[in-house]
Amino acid sequence: MDYAERYEGWQNLPQAFFEKAGERGDTPMLWAKRYNAWQPISWAEARDTVSAVSRGLRRLGVKRGDRVMLVSENRPEWGLADLAIMSAGAITVPAYTTNTVADHIHIIADSDPRVAIVSNARLAERLLPAIRNTGSIKTVVTMEGAGGESDGVSIINWRDLHDAGAKTPDDVADTITATQRTDTSCLIYTSGTGGAPKGVMLSHGAILCNCTGAYHLFETDGMLELDDERFLSFLPLSHSYEHTAGLHFPITIGAQIYYAESVDKLAANMAEMHPTIMTAVPRLYESMHQRIMAGVTRKGGASEALFRKAVALGIKRYEDGVSSLSLIERLQDALLEKLVRRKVAERFGGRLKAFVSGGAPLNYDIGVFFLSLGVRLLQGYGQTETAPVVSANPPSRIKIDTVGPALPGVDVKIAEDGEILIRGELTMQGYWNAPDLTAKTLQDGWVHTGDIGLLDADGYIKITDRKKDIIVNSGGDNVSPQRVEGALVFEPEINQAMVYGDKRPHLVAVLVPDAEFVRSWSGVNDRDANPATLADSDAFHEALRAAIDRANARLSQIEQVRRFIIAEEAFSTENGLMTPSLKIRRHAIKEIYGARLEALYGRTQG
Repeated sequence: MDYAERYEGWQNLPQAFFEKAGERGDTPMLWAKRYNAWQPISWAEARDTVSAVSRGLRRLGVKRGDRVMLVSENRPEWGLADLAIMSAGAITVPAYTTNTVADHIHIIADSDPRVAIVSNARLAERLLPAIRNTGSIKTVVTMEGAGGESDGVSIINWRDLHDAGAKTPDDVADTITATQRTDTSCLIYTSGTGGAPKGVMLSHGAILCNCTGAYHLFETDGMLELDDERFLSFLPLSHSYEHTAGLHFPITIGAQIYYAESVDKLAANMAEMHPTIMTAVPRLYESMHQRIMAGVTRKGGASEALFRKAVALGIKRYEDGVSSLSLIERLQDALLEKLVRRKVAERFGGRLKAFVSGGAPLNYDIGVFFLSLGVRLLQGYGQTETAPVVSANPPSRIKIDTVGPALPGVDVKIAEDGEILIRGELTMQGYWNAPDLTAKTLQDGWVHTGDIGLLDADGYIKITDRKKDIIVNSGGDNVSPQRVEGALVFEPEINQAMVYGDKRPHLVAVLVPDAEFVRSWSGVNDRDANPATLADSDAFHEALRAAIDRANARLSQIEQVRRFIIAEEAFSTENGLMTPSLKIRRHAIKEIYGARLEALYGRTQG
């Protein structure tokens, strides 16, 4: 039986895991850096842990269809807990580590979980008050720390739960056999760029459909070396993108998964563990681009000249084809492959086959920058409501200004108003406890994505904007804010941006200047430089204005930004201005800066 047939034959996610664990045995599966060294957990160890914890959960009274909340940073135990919950016939309810007490209260009150699993005391500080407020959860399992009791809530250590489950008869195979593809595997709450998060019900089949599509995406071009792939996981596993593409897809192909120490150490971790496939969001690629270009500029001289020549020739080769290069340019390009692109590949670990970008639109200039350096970047598309992957660029034919064709088993059509509609096994079962909202989003089997787009002659999907995020100016023109913001943050002086201008004559923006750029104005050694302190500096404004002018040169007249303000602090998950998946929260930014942005329309200069 080949892999394609296997995907069709698997009835649920635990079945796929236990089958692979039986084949892989004592080979490494999950890696985390502990005591300054990478420590592995083998497939056999993972199998035994999942089985024991699953039985332990049932000893606590968890039954088929019950919900179990999971609050943890990325670590091996996250995936093991997820598999153990599903192996008990229950439904995993992941929650972001950045959630506030109020966020936890909303999820607990809405999903009514029987048990919660939390990784450490720091995260428990926000979870326990929410549990006391709602009163529905009576047992909390902690991955770290001792057991005990807190205001009527029983706290059990992960190891104690494991050991108790290991002492019971091993009937997990029977429990798994009873779980069908159509049963709900998880209840994932959207990160909420606006409004209260909604619980999306995803079946085992929906996620397996995604895994099947990902397998075909890479296998068609002969890229997969089954049982010898390495994934580096750093996006939150509570997000559907990483949950599917960074956990369950690697499991189905027998890959090893490494958990990054932090975003700050991501580059070092890549150099250490040599990933072959990595999923990320556009924000990461924007940051990488800025860091690479800052380093190149600092080196200067011949090194900078060679790098910029490699980028220029690479872009020309991608946009116009190899035949567009003259004989001299082809010779130069071949030399630059060794002098520049090989060094870039080493920076990413030396074995990287592809970056996959999803979660938000990728700026074209960022995408073509990486392609010009020989870094295969596959832009894809999806939503939590589609488990989440709908489409992706195939490695052999990348159109970086699109999100690729639909994956196998996925139907796509464009509605009369331009909205993208999706159908297939990957579609959600609905929103938990929200039948009216479900009926609005899921109509006749089609998910109404809220995204506007088109299909080109090759069936590639091109996203033009979010239906609800489109800016309609006072002249009636539609403007994509994400496209304009992508052009702005491509400039080295600008780290983050949000544009504004609905029902107004032109666009304005709130900008977060690049930290290195700010330090160059505040003093090289001033690590605490604050851009807000430079808000009254005409020269600083002029430098930002020049960056905006360069971005505007690549935009149409109606997309151009006329004026701007400087943000008081960077947009982050900590201050609530970005989602955990690193998308800006427009409504939250408007609440803070809306009055100042409106005031720009009465001024003559930015």
